[in-house]
Amino acid sequence: MTLIFGGLYALTDVNLTIRPGLITSIIGPNGAGKTSLLNCISGFYHPTRGKIHFGERALTHAAPHQVSSWGIARAFQNLELFKGLTVLDNLMLARHRNLRYSLWHALIYWGKASRLEAENRAFVEEIIDFMELEPHRKHPVGSLSYGVQKRVEVARALTMAPQLLLLDEPMAGMNIEEKEDMVRFILDIQKERRITVVLVEHDLGVVMDISDHIYVLDFGQLIGSGRPDEVARDPKVIEAYIGEK
Repeated sequence: MTLIFGGLYALTDVNLTIRPGLITSIIGPNGAGKTSLLNCISGFYHPTRGKIHFGERALTHAAPHQVSSWGIARAFQNLELFKGLTVLDNLMLARHRNLRYSLWHALIYWGKASRLEAENRAFVEEIIDFMELEPHRKHPVGSLSYGVQKRVEVARALTMAPQLLLLDEPMAGMNIEEKEDMVRFILDIQKERRITVVLVEHDLGVVMDISDHIYVLDFGQLIGSGRPDEVARDPKVIEAYIGEK
């Protein structure tokens, strides 16, 4: 796919395949086009040329709400949370599209409405337990540490029950202990919840440790791809990303 803003090429003929069940990482220097690529997949941008497919569905011109309803969720680099609401309320809000009942059912809160509310609450509680957020569930998100807020951001995406999870720098700004926790959660998301993960991350050590496949972007172009050991030996990657010749 190609993405152009005015005369600026943010992505140029980028062609990649995300294999189900794996952790695929996208790396590259600042401004390489990594977030632009995620924006295209999640429907925030539409490619100028080329197509995007998710299974049998065409995502090329889909809106973000359509993309999310088809099983793709995203955790943002800049936290997209309601800071004044509790962790529980933030996660319940992320399940709002699953609450499909009439105004009448909502007014009397009986039958379908109460059943769907209970089902969604149970699913959210499961995610809270999975992400080890029990001590914080009733706390306003804005009162929590940055590392915990990043965990809530990932949990918010998980409450949408995705098949594909897009993680945009989930470890940015974290200390070593927080990074280790996030790495463990990402591996558990893939293995225990069987969710395909696309990871954009600057920590090359983390990427090399947990990725099944890596794509490398530089100035909007794909310059390398392969297993971590293959990418680590690629001269183009070394020059562009690590800065050595």
